[in-house]
Amino acid sequence: MSSDAEAAYEALIQFLYRAPVALIQLQSDGAIEMLNPMAAQLLMPLAPQGDLLNLFTVLAPYADDLPRLCGSFAASHGVICEGRRLLVTAAQPQAGAPAVLSLGLLKVDDGRLMAVLADVTQEVAREQRQLASRLASAARVDVLTQLPNRAGALGMLQRMVQRPRRAEDAAGALLFINLDRFKQINDSHGNEAGDRVMVLVAERLRSTLRASDRAPGRHGASELAARVGGDEFAVLLDGLPGPDIAERIAARLLDRLSKPYQLGAQELACSFSMGIVLLGADADGAEADDLLRDAATAMAVAKAGGGDRYAVFAPAMREQAALRGGLEADLRHAVERGELFNVYQPVVGLQADGQVDRAAGVEALVRWRHPVRGLVGPVEFIGVAEECGLISAIGEQVLAAACADFVGWQRQLGARAPRLLAVNLSRAQLAQPGLCGRVGAILRATGMPAERLQLEITESLAAQGQNIQQQLLEFKAMGIKLALDDFGTGYSSLSSLHLLPVDTVKIDRSFVSAADTSRHHEVLIEATVKVARSLGMSTVAEGIETVQQAAVVRRQGCDKGQGYLYSRPLAAEALMAWLMAEHSL
Repeated sequence: MSSDAEAAYEALIQFLYRAPVALIQLQSDGAIEMLNPMAAQLLMPLAPQGDLLNLFTVLAPYADDLPRLCGSFAASHGVICEGRRLLVTAAQPQAGAPAVLSLGLLKVDDGRLMAVLADVTQEVAREQRQLASRLASAARVDVLTQLPNRAGALGMLQRMVQRPRRAEDAAGALLFINLDRFKQINDSHGNEAGDRVMVLVAERLRSTLRASDRAPGRHGASELAARVGGDEFAVLLDGLPGPDIAERIAARLLDRLSKPYQLGAQELACSFSMGIVLLGADADGAEADDLLRDAATAMAVAKAGGGDRYAVFAPAMREQAALRGGLEADLRHAVERGELFNVYQPVVGLQADGQVDRAAGVEALVRWRHPVRGLVGPVEFIGVAEECGLISAIGEQVLAAACADFVGWQRQLGARAPRLLAVNLSRAQLAQPGLCGRVGAILRATGMPAERLQLEITESLAAQGQNIQQQLLEFKAMGIKLALDDFGTGYSSLSSLHLLPVDTVKIDRSFVSAADTSRHHEVLIEATVKVARSLGMSTVAEGIETVQQAAVVRRQGCDKGQGYLYSRPLAAEALMAWLMAEHSL
């Protein structure tokens, strides 16, 4: 061998021995021809009795397919495998063995292979830490909106209340936002539309709030949004110069969020309720879960007030929420135990000679006989029933009992029995699919004639979307009459009355109560009666309490009247006695 060749060979040997990776030359059957010190260092702890004669034998506990893999490689040369990771800890090797090896195999020619080994234990550990971090991060992000989820919000809130505060940035706030009547959107337009609305709400929150990845309080306020429930969002405000800023931001958010949402060719109007918890220097040590619960409590107060507003949390709200929660639990038991019952308020026909037709009709009203609290009025529990999903079950109970009573009166009283039964329908009932079928089943089960039933809805509900209009038309097709309740307090007007598929307009008590003292209210009643009559609709004046009010509505042509002047709501037996009595007003 020439001196140059010897030098080159020596240089190659030096490279192989000093290379920072393990290099092994072997025959096609795995027999080791040459290996460098790094290879020996990695393989020795894995080799039984220090036998490094055959690589396939040494690695057999971790990769027993190497002989087959190499034998089936048909090409004369090339890469057989690259970066294959071998987990060696499971076989309990000798002390000092790497936990994970990376193996590369190269076919040099038909008789020789070259193997490359590396200890990648630390690299794998680093990858696992990174993966765990990414998974932890993903677990704190809402998939639909890509906002932080409830867990992420709670973590951020806890860090926020624990940070040191200076006088100039001591204030913070937590806003809890809920979409009013979100279930109606899902029921009316489908879950996909509901999801799309959630995405649009998230986008508006991002665009309305100032994006901030800065440390709270150092360079201005920090405003962060999160989705903490199906239709619930939270906004964390920190580093505010004063608590009044939080309310200004809340008002700005409500205004922005309440703009119509475009769903394809349809515009959807939404409103939101918001609860605010103000956080000052005394917030240090507070638990994030408790703060979020307080904000949700304040939101429920805003929703109970009609929605589309915000309420600032006060400690007294906790007690009110506890009472409300107890009322909900009791109400569920009441439905199951039959504690709810009907009373009936007469609706009389107003005759020109001053007499009344007391058999014109009755309106069914629900009451609750609580075992501890006694008689509970609908004002106290109907809102709770709507929020907790019980209103449909209650509504159907009321309808079934009222129809059964009505049929009994017809049988017992004959001509003196009421000719029409009015029952209220709630927003939640109308939004439920299959309502017409269930009402039809109740009519058949009780023997109630459809033409003797009048279902009453508020004018704001009657003016809602296409699905509610379709439900109303189905009721009409069944022969059931429809009444527009509380007319004058909602969204429709006399000019749009012809668009609503109703038979009767019930003039709200707020107009009737002032009719005998206000010419303005008398004119409104007169106009309503004339427009309704021109459309073939009848009218009922609600809340008549005095002879003078009765005289005004009779003079303006109202067909029927209802109110304490004639009778308070009565139990079924008392109503029968009232119907049989002589009466004139």
